[in-house]
Amino acid sequence: MIQVWSGWIIASLLSGAVVASLMGKLVPPAPRLAGRVRPYLHPVADTLLTNRHGGALKRLAGPLLRSLADRLGHLLDSAGDEAALVRIKQSALFEHLPEEDRLAALRLRQLGSVALATGLGAGGAIAVGMPPARVVAATVLGAVVGATRQRGRVDRAIENRRTVMRIEVYTIAQLLAMRIKAGGGVIFSMSEVVARGRGEVVTELSEALRLHRAGMTAAEAFAKIAAATPEPFCARAYRLLAVAEERGADLAGGLLALGEDVREARREAIRRTATRRRAAMLIPTIAVLAPVMLLFVGAPLPSLLLSWR
Repeated sequence: MIQVWSGWIIASLLSGAVVASLMGKLVPPAPRLAGRVRPYLHPVADTLLTNRHGGALKRLAGPLLRSLADRLGHLLDSAGDEAALVRIKQSALFEHLPEEDRLAALRLRQLGSVALATGLGAGGAIAVGMPPARVVAATVLGAVVGATRQRGRVDRAIENRRTVMRIEVYTIAQLLAMRIKAGGGVIFSMSEVVARGRGEVVTELSEALRLHRAGMTAAEAFAKIAAATPEPFCARAYRLLAVAEERGADLAGGLLALGEDVREARREAIRRTATRRRAAMLIPTIAVLAPVMLLFVGAPLPSLLLSWR
């Protein structure tokens, strides 16, 4: 009886936590007054306001949570922090945060996902009255699901961004080729495209322009964004820009050839997707019609066998 009541209590607490987190996402809290008043405060008052807004619990538990999140992140991401930062940048997640805080945000989300999924697995197993061995198995399964959830989210974001960039790079290559054939240089043509365009590829090109204006050579800026981009065709386009700026190669012809390769790759991807979808459509058809056909074929067999006898 005590085990059943404890299971119901844990399940109720976990359900309340899930509902509260969902309500927090659906109904965001009202904006704080501190951010609007802070520019007009004295530095001492600003410090006091920041400390008060952070809260004692946050200041005490924050370092412990960050330490646990870092240990869990190093356990889950064996490639290291540099590879994790590259993947976060390629996924375009946490763009509202500074670059040095994005990894910590991902680690904290991983820790929260593991804790929530582990609690749900253990609480659900206890609530339905499973034996201890199955409770342990459900807890481990919940921990595994929570550990892989954020990694899957990053992978899906990278794949979605690659799809969008593969669509955009064809248009960008055509526009750049037109500008260059009309007599514009690489930087001037790219500046015109960036000034009038929007999208993921334009964002990376604007980053290359920013690096170039900050003192980096154009070839180095293009090489840097080519190494960071998740889409191979975009990396090829950036390398073409770098070679054209450094050595004066035929950039227009290379960009037009790149556009044709992109279009052919998209055509092949559409064909593969159509083939997979046709195969997927056959599964429910076979699953529904095959038993019915077997019933129609097998229904007369008993009468036929009995009549022969």
